[in-house]
Amino acid sequence: MGFIAFLKTQFIVHLLIGFVFVVSGLIINFIQLCTLLLWPINKQLYRRVNCRLAYSLWSQLVMLLEWWSGTECTLFSDEATVKTFGKEHVIIILNHNFEIDFLCGWTMTERFGVLGSSKVLAKRELLYVPLIGWTWYFLEIVFCKRKWEEDRDTVIEGLKRLSDYPEYMWFLLYCEGTRFTETKHRISMEVAESKGLPKLKYHLLPRTKGFTTAVQCLRGTVSAVYDVTLNFRGNKNPSLLGILYGKKYEADMCVRRFPLEDIPQDEKEAANWLHKLYQEKDALQEMYNQEGVFPGKQFKPPRRPWTLLNFLFWATVLLSPLFTFGFGVFASGSPLLILAFLGFVGAASFGVRRLIGVTEIEKGSSYGNQEFKKKE
Repeated sequence: MGFIAFLKTQFIVHLLIGFVFVVSGLIINFIQLCTLLLWPINKQLYRRVNCRLAYSLWSQLVMLLEWWSGTECTLFSDEATVKTFGKEHVIIILNHNFEIDFLCGWTMTERFGVLGSSKVLAKRELLYVPLIGWTWYFLEIVFCKRKWEEDRDTVIEGLKRLSDYPEYMWFLLYCEGTRFTETKHRISMEVAESKGLPKLKYHLLPRTKGFTTAVQCLRGTVSAVYDVTLNFRGNKNPSLLGILYGKKYEADMCVRRFPLEDIPQDEKEAANWLHKLYQEKDALQEMYNQEGVFPGKQFKPPRRPWTLLNFLFWATVLLSPLFTFGFGVFASGSPLLILAFLGFVGAASFGVRRLIGVTEIEKGSSYGNQEFKKKE
């Protein structure tokens, strides 16, 4: 094991990375709070500023994937589709099987210049998660309780508010509503059978309301839907903790572009279109499991230096005073100060671990674990 590889496994190094992320995130959130003064004066300037502030935070996680772990992401698509990346507003449909599926999506948005302006239809619980939810609030992320009767007006209003967004955005939808588990899959397929829908092997039954509403509300703004099917070579099941330990993974993403005008305007027909899309996604996963590749030409967009430079900037600004302060505490010889400093370190460690826990499948929500009888 080389020295760099050894460093990647050390807890103190993980703690320092977490410290930089958390403290820089709090600083960014405070600046975002101050930018609210811009909203009544110049809404579009407010949005552009917050896109860049969000980039400064999210790109630290992308840095871990691209530079720290060296994970490689390969696209399977066609040249015409790849040429449109970062040059139009789109809706992204991504399978929700892995702990770092969002991070693989983010690395692609970063390489095509839309990380800061990327959007998602997120569960409302995330609004209250420090850094993540707070940053998303200032980015006008649409939150939902996943109860359509309560969400309808909020989701429609949030989507329509994005119709004049000044920067190209990729709006992510996890149409399955929750991460794939065997229990959720079994219950989901029972629902599919009761509705007379074809069963899926690798996906949960898609929840159509969010998709059809997004398509209806964003017509005239969004140009296309990108269907993204993600898998990892070697049958790996990566985790954010694995990334932090420097484990390298190889992600493959099949991307298909569907012009929005090809998607039916009628809600029921659009829902049927989505169900058909997931049958095709299932076939793509079956092909990948058998052949180890997706169809289409392979593209490897090069990683950019900005994520690394951004992290080095924050590390320089924040770690220098931390080391100076820590040295001063231990040099003082005061047991009270030393205990207080160690307590702070312990609290920081706990906080970082809780943030990582948000991404873990076994700690995911219970949404989808109980069979529902009501149709969407």
